Amino acid sequence: MLEGIKRWLGGSPKAASPEWDSVAPWAQSHQYGFRAVPDEGFVVDGRLGATAWRLEWGPSQRPYIEGHELRLRSELGLGSDLQALVMNRALAEQMEKAVFEQYVEGVQTRIDNQTPPEMRWLVMFSKLAGSELGALKERWVALSSQKAWLTQWLEGPLAGALGALHVEPGVPVVLMIGRGRLMLRTPLAEAHVGQLQGWLRFFECAMREAKRVVADNPESLSPSAAPSVWQQSALPGSERESS
Repeated sequence: MLEGIKRWLGGSPKAASPEWDSVAPWAQSHQYGFRAVPDEGFVVDGRLGATAWRLEWGPSQRPYIEGHELRLRSELGLGSDLQALVMNRALAEQMEKAVFEQYVEGVQTRIDNQTPPEMRWLVMFSKLAGSELGALKERWVALSSQKAWLTQWLEGPLAGALGALHVEPGVPVVLMIGRGRLMLRTPLAEAHVGQLQGWLRFFECAMREAKRVVADNPESLSPSAAPSVWQQSALPGSERESS
């Protein structure tokens, strides 16, 4: 994983496309939109109430994930000054080590826009303390530009959902909010419906909890935000640097 992070300017390996014959019928049965991208993956569009979400499966857009990845995203209309990040502790430690080697021991003197935002935020924002994370502190790291917002988001059902995720400690899991958008990334070698359903349930929990915090803090909602991600029709290459 560390070598992958150190090569973030390079391309990701292309994985062979497995069969996903069961995904389209699953999407249709839930009235989701489904679109296959030949030799790449697929896109599924759905809604949680009135709020749209998009599920994408295809080649990784991040150097810390090899092969194919699962991406879930939703435009929540949050203020542009809100950045929040939750990731598994092993990945955070690997990223911090990579940043140190690249920018402290290496030749680069600053972190630029070519660096994934999740890596930049690890340097920019303070993490929640173990006492603030509670039972999540062994497996997860959380940080934000607005600590109070993050703390409220992690209360209740989302904390339970994070604690209940059945993933190995070294498997990257990134849940982040930036530019008004909620985003989830994790590796997924093959797109089995059961796994997609599990990650979608988790993501919808994060959506609901973000809406709850917004209801309590309406000032965190951007009055000018408008969903635009759904106008993109291809599997995500055009949005590669947008999150």
